[in-house]
Amino acid sequence: MQIERELLKGVLPLAVMKLLKRRAMYGYELVTEISKRSEGVLNLGQSTLYPLLYNLEAQGLVESEWQASDEGRNRKYYKLTEKGMQRLERDLTQWDALVRGMGQLVLGTGEAQLSWVRS
Repeated sequence: MQIERELLKGVLPLAVMKLLKRRAMYGYELVTEISKRSEGVLNLGQSTLYPLLYNLEAQGLVESEWQASDEGRNRKYYKLTEKGMQRLERDLTQWDALVRGMGQLVLGTGEAQLSWVRS
């Protein structure tokens, strides 16, 4: 399913920061992991990811570091900063409220279980 670009604008930074909370990752790894974990719903290209990463870095939410890979090739790894962790927590709280509100509106239930938001 192709999701409209406007809907993805606020979701992609949250998805990237959520993955980087677990560990540092390089660009292609982020692209494949986002696609895999979202079952292809958030299927983005590197041309979308890198401007997003540069923007997050400019805001001080992520930082990057070049590291040699096992293949001997250098890769730029991104990791969440302390400021990024705080922003992620704020955004997850807002996401939780949005999902609950939409669940109530669309499904007529406020009982959505969102324990995954904090894991």
